[in-house]
Amino acid sequence: MSEDLGGFVIGYVPAGVDGEVSDFASEWEGVRFRTRVWERQVAEGWRVDLRVHVLRGGRLGTLDELRDFLADYHERDAATWPLTEFTEGDVTGLVGGGEAFRLVEPGVAVDVRADPERVPESELRAVAAGVRPVAAAPEPAAD
Repeated sequence: MSEDLGGFVIGYVPAGVDGEVSDFASEWEGVRFRTRVWERQVAEGWRVDLRVHVLRGGRLGTLDELRDFLADYHERDAATWPLTEFTEGDVTGLVGGGEAFRLVEPGVAVDVRADPERVPESELRAVAAGVRPVAAAPEPAAD
C-alpha cells in the first residue's frame, strides 16, 4: 500500500483506528474510486472502522451533484438523507449518518465513511478535511 491514494494523502486518522489497511480501485456509473479501508478482526470476522474514497468523474460537478451521486450509490433517498453542512478550516462539506464528504474541485471529491460507534462526527469531519492533494500536503517538520 502506498501513502498516496489517487493523488491525495490522508492527513488525519483518528486514534484507535488501526488494524489491516488495504487499498482498492473501482468504478461505478462513470465515477472512479480509489479507496483505503481500515479493518480489524473481531470475534464474528472482520469489521471496517474507516473508509476513505477519492472519487473522480464528470458527474461530480457540484456538492449537490456529489450528494445525489452518493445517495444513488448507497441506495438512499437524497431528499431524506439527514446531512448537515460543515466547515473545517478551509473545507466545506456535508456530514451525517457516519459519512462526511466534500467536493475538492469539479470532478474530484473525497468521501469518508466510518463506524459511528468508533468514530464520532467531529473526527469524521477532521478526516474528510485532512484528505489533501499530494502537492498541497505540508512538508514534514525537520528534526
